[in-house]
Amino acid sequence: MDYADIPTRPANRAPVNHRIDWPVGMRSCLFLSFDFDAESAWFDGDPRGWRHEVTVSHGGFGPRVGLPKILELLAGLELSATFFVPAWVAEAHTGLCEAMLRGGHEIGHHGGFHLKPSPDDMDASLAELDRGFEALSRRLGLEPVGYRAPCGENYSVFLDHLMVRGVKYSSSWRDDVFPYRHVLDGSKPGPIELPANYFFDDWMHGLIKGSGRNLVAREEVLSMWRDELEVTHEWGGITTTILHPQVSGRPSRFKILREFLEEAKELDGLWIANGAQITEHLESSPTFGDGPETA
Repeated sequence: MDYADIPTRPANRAPVNHRIDWPVGMRSCLFLSFDFDAESAWFDGDPRGWRHEVTVSHGGFGPRVGLPKILELLAGLELSATFFVPAWVAEAHTGLCEAMLRGGHEIGHHGGFHLKPSPDDMDASLAELDRGFEALSRRLGLEPVGYRAPCGENYSVFLDHLMVRGVKYSSSWRDDVFPYRHVLDGSKPGPIELPANYFFDDWMHGLIKGSGRNLVAREEVLSMWRDELEVTHEWGGITTTILHPQVSGRPSRFKILREFLEEAKELDGLWIANGAQITEHLESSPTFGDGPETA
């Protein structure tokens, strides 16, 4: 592919809809979601990565410490979240995934071995996708309705395959603060998108992994999160987190998360929900999806 092959149209063909009817009395929504990657985030797309045991142990902090502490926090605050889980993690940490379900949380699909899907190798990408469905069904007896792409990369051509397999919503795109419904080839309606907010990706400011970035101080993170939530709330949109137990479960980062969620619970008119709950509400809303076409 070269530049001449790039279509001259917006990358996203979904209608713009900045008027969302949230549940009665609610002005905006906080989609509380976590990527429970555990050790799989450190394989780096190479099975030999497993042998780097100290490196992989960064991911092990999530199941050993971070996730149990976060589940305890959510229970105390009476909040329901979505945990996106790769197949390998569902196999390796089945007991913790069962604890999520017992706590009233949703589990979403997050790939097989946390490998980035590629439109250039659809067979491998679909095998990775099916590995995730099979493991979640066999280990946990569930059919996920939500999907977040590993490594945060997804493709419109992939959405058709997700829908055929029962996925109702995606949470990978980053181009809006309002949910929308994807438009597939042939103007066919696709899954609902609950767009992720890059500012709420704790990995970006709470963990260094060959990026050259500096850790961001607690006060800066809280200030950024508060401002994002405040303005998104004013606009009536959705604030979607991309949190990782191996990051936000660390003591100093846990303190940030706890303070943020305690404040969010006090925000009048903020609906805090998991992805399945939000999707069910949007599907029942007669106004969802209205708006001018972007193309």
